Order: sequence, then C-alpha cells, then structure tokens
Amino acid sequence: MLFAVTYIQNLDPLNFRLLSTIMAALPVVVLFYLLVPRRWLASKAGAAGALVAVLVAWLVYKMPLDMSVMSFVHGAGFGLLPVGWTVFNAMLLYNITVQTGQFKVVRQSISVLSNDARVQAILIGFSFGAFLEGSAGSGAPVAVCGAILVGLGFPPLRAAVICLIANTSPVAYGGLGTPIVVLSQVTDLPGETISVMAAHQLPILSCLIPLWMVKMMCTWKQTWEVMPAILVGGGSFAVFQYFFGTMHLWIPGLELYHVTDVAGGIGSMAVLGAFLRLWKPKNEWHFDEAARVADAQIARTSHNHEAAAFLEDLSKNDGQRLSMGRVIKAWMPFAIMSICLILCGFLRNAEAKADEAKKLYPNEPEKHYVWFGPIKSKYLIDIPTLHLEVQRAEQLQKPGLPEPEKEKAQFAFIWASAAGTPVFVACVLSAFFLRMNRKQIWDVLRKTTHQMKVPIPTIACMMGLSFVTRYSGIDATLGIAFAGTGVFYPFFAAMLGWLGVFLTGTDAGSNALFGSLQKITATAVYRDHTAAFAPLTETQAQILICTANSTGGVMGKMIDAQSICVATAGTNQVGREADIFKAVFWHSVVLAAIIGLLTLAQAYLYPFKEMVPKKIGNEYVVPVEISK
Repeated sequence: MLFAVTYIQNLDPLNFRLLSTIMAALPVVVLFYLLVPRRWLASKAGAAGALVAVLVAWLVYKMPLDMSVMSFVHGAGFGLLPVGWTVFNAMLLYNITVQTGQFKVVRQSISVLSNDARVQAILIGFSFGAFLEGSAGSGAPVAVCGAILVGLGFPPLRAAVICLIANTSPVAYGGLGTPIVVLSQVTDLPGETISVMAAHQLPILSCLIPLWMVKMMCTWKQTWEVMPAILVGGGSFAVFQYFFGTMHLWIPGLELYHVTDVAGGIGSMAVLGAFLRLWKPKNEWHFDEAARVADAQIARTSHNHEAAAFLEDLSKNDGQRLSMGRVIKAWMPFAIMSICLILCGFLRNAEAKADEAKKLYPNEPEKHYVWFGPIKSKYLIDIPTLHLEVQRAEQLQKPGLPEPEKEKAQFAFIWASAAGTPVFVACVLSAFFLRMNRKQIWDVLRKTTHQMKVPIPTIACMMGLSFVTRYSGIDATLGIAFAGTGVFYPFFAAMLGWLGVFLTGTDAGSNALFGSLQKITATAVYRDHTAAFAPLTETQAQILICTANSTGGVMGKMIDAQSICVATAGTNQVGREADIFKAVFWHSVVLAAIIGLLTLAQAYLYPFKEMVPKKIGNEYVVPVEISK
C-alpha cells in the first residue's frame, strides 16, 4: 500500500472500554504511587513510570517495541532541548546574580516598593512571572521567580507552590501565543477568534489568581489587608490581557495577541509599582522564621545539603545605600534576558513564516529556512522507525482529509530559538557586564551543574513518558472517556485540557493532542443533542469547546511533572517533588473546575452565551434554529 504505516492507534485495544481506560491510566498511577506514597526520587519514579508506559504500549496497545522505545527517546530529547536547556540557563543567570552580590540589591529594590511578602508574591510571582511566560515559557517563570522569592526570604516550599499557582492564567498566551497557534493549526479554526474566546475567559481567572495566591499564604483577614494590591496587580493584568487578546476586533488588521502576556506582564508591573509608591499595607506581613527553619531542617534530613546551605545562607541587607545606579546594575541581567527573549520571539515568528513557505513551495525547502551564515536556525531530525509510521485513531482524524492522518516524529533541534538560548546569551553578556573573573564563572557553572544533575534527567524521563502515551494512543484513550458526557461536555472539555497538560507538560502539547478531538466531539454533541449549545451556531460551539481545551489546560500546568521538577530545581528542593505535588493538586483541580463551569455557562446561560465570539475569522455568524 502506498500509505501503509507500521502502527495504527486503537483507543480500545482490549475491546472493553473500561478495562482499556484502566490500562491507559496505569503509567500515571504507577508514577504518582512511587512519587507520593512511596516517596521515590522523582528521576527514579519518572523512569519507572516511563518503563510501564513502554510496556503498556507494547503489550496492550500492540505498538512495536522499537517504536515504543523510540517514542521515549524522542520525548527525552525534547526534555533536554528545549526544556532542560531553558531551566539550566535560567538557574545559571540567577546564580550569576548571587555570585556577584547583585541579588542582594535586587531583593532590596523590591523591598523598597514593598517589604510585604504578600505584595512581593503578586509583583514577582504573578506579574513578572507572566512576562517570563509570555516571552519564553518552558519553565522559565517558575525557575526564575521561585529563586527570586526564596532569595527574598520565602520558605522554598511556599515559593514553589506560589509560582506554580501564578503560572496558570498567562499560560494560554505563553511563548508568544504558541498554544493558540498550535490549537488553530490542529483545528483549522482562526487563531484570532480563539484568542478572543480565551480573552473572554482568562481575565476572570487573572483577577482571581493573585487573590488565590495570597490567601494560600495567610488568613482571610491578612488577605483583605492587601486587597488593593491584589485588585491592582490582577486587575491591570486582566485589562491588558483582554485588550491585547481582542485588539484586532477594535483595530482591524492589528493582531497582537501573540504578545498578550509580554505586554500584560510589563503593564501589570508598571501599574502595581506606581500604585505601591502611593499605598502601603497597614500591617507589614512576612513569613515567620520558623517556616524557613522548618524548610531548612527538612532539607537537612532529606540529605539535600545543597538546599540546606542555600536556605541557611539567605543574607540580609548589606547596609549600603540603595542608589539608582546600583539598582539598574543589579537588574541589568534580567533586563538583558528580557530583551534577548523578545528578540528571540521575532526569530520564532520568522521560523513560523519559513515553515508556511515550505508548505507552499515544497520543492525548494532550503530557501525557506532562517540562516545564520552557513547554519540553519532549526534542524528537523526524523526519529527512526517512528516518523510518519503512526496513524492516528479514527476518532482523532480531522474530517475531510484525502488520506488518514499520520503522526510526525521529528526532533526539532532549535538551537537558536529555544528559550534557553537567549537566556544563555544573557548569561554571557551579564558575566561581561558584571566583570566576573574566571574563578567566579567556574564556581557558577559548577554550582548550577550540581543543582541540575537530578532535575534535568527527571524532566527527560517525564517527557519520555508523555511521548510514549501520545504516540501509542494511551492518552487519547483517557481523553475519549471524557467525550461521552453529552450535554455536560462543555464542563469536561476544560477538564480534558487539564488532563492533556498534566500528561504532556505543555498547553501547546495538550492542544496538539486533543484539539482535533475537541472539535470533533463538539460537532457530534451539537448535532446529536437538541439542547446542546442552543442558540449558538456549530462553529461557535467548536470555538468555545476547543478554546476550553487551552484555558482549562492552563490549570494542569501547576501539576505536570515538568513544572514540578522545574520548581524543585529553581528553589533547591530536589527530593520534595511529592510534597509540592500534594500542595498544589487540589488547587489545580478546583481552578480547572471553575473554568469548566464558566465554559458550561457560556454554552447555555444568558448573558454568558454573549461572550462567545460572533465574528469567526472575517465573517459574522448569526445563530439560527436548525434541525439537529
């Protein structure tokens, strides 16, 4: 056969849906059984979970063993580049500021705005983290902001949890809008319309998340004391998020939703910083010393001597006057990083345009790469035995294709546009700017390498597991279980996105995995249930449900293995992955359920239904009664 493949996904391999679903869940169950109750080191638990996934794919799903193994290798490679590369360099930049003494000044400059831990959490964890998510993603917000908060005196466990919760509502626009771009590609729905729908959901969460973060830190009374800062920080970001996500509706032709988080993060920091010049909380609040001592004790008893030393070495104000020149110098590494990340965003856009050009002119592919002299910015390496050898299950196929869709398996060696590369460039420039000597540079490299020796292999194992489940169809079996809920599906559409991010580690990955399924299911529910989505049109129903995959998915970001490993690395808590997972799990579930309920209301209840875009692409749709 001309289009023959080695493996065709079967989402019910045992011909018994419940049993197939149980077997599909087995790798995840094993992973978290070993990680939480058994308290295995995350790298070992990840390796064990990946092994179970390979065995389930081979023995239950009948995927050839070599393909199952190469799926793991493909995922592990993605875990190293771009994810591990980004985390390593984010920690490297932070260690440069510590080694040169500049982080003391960073901490003092934040304290000048506010020495209150609740306000610092909003300013750094939420606003600055949103900017980093929009610029880079890939764990950079959790790694950098977590390290900064610990340096400001936050107990590391709390710092990790705060940053994981904060890194939610900005995620759908993360990496210069990558999740929305991916969702548009797999569903053939206009990206600008998906952005509008997301902007009609996420700003509500952006107002809620800072409140959620602060309440998790302290009592309701203490939370109420900083309500003005919560409203200003979260509210200003929500306004920017809504404005940039929908700007093309008000100014036709001006599509800036790709920079929604970048603009929102900068705007939120500027507005909140100006507000803090005029307002201070009546009672300044800090984490008590007992919490920090307890975390240090846990680090010692878990034999994490690096973390214990890190916690016990939190220095106080150095006593020098805080001049504007010192503040600018201290923040310069982060400013350089921000500029490099934004410039990298232009490179990503150029690569995206080149990819589109290659589709239009397939006979001249070499003309449509981005070149740096004789070197391309991106190399696509076909994974042996896997690339175009997996045919997607029938339920996941896009309708109207001339032939069944096959899964691509190409390792993208994106040495230039990976988020870690501009951060590495920032590290080099910062080392020159701060006049580091050879001994300082060597000490920073040695310390960072030691810190990353467990987190990066862990990330590689976790991503390997997720790729095995993706290519074998294991994760789609779990997704199909959500699709049988009929008129309640708008709620479960968000929960399916949550599951997708939990499994794949990224909102873009969840959109690539379940985006087509969401569109297919939305169409089926719309046509088969007379009460479903009325009076929305079929296209509006598809927009709502597909967007819910992304907006619900962002709440899974705080519990996916990649994020938790990055959080432990950024806050020097390797070995406490289980503690962090337990601390954020129910926050993740409840927030995802809130998105699900909002989606359900937008599907059925007035005036929420009015929030579903009526302009799809360049055309307006008029809801009409149809025979279903």
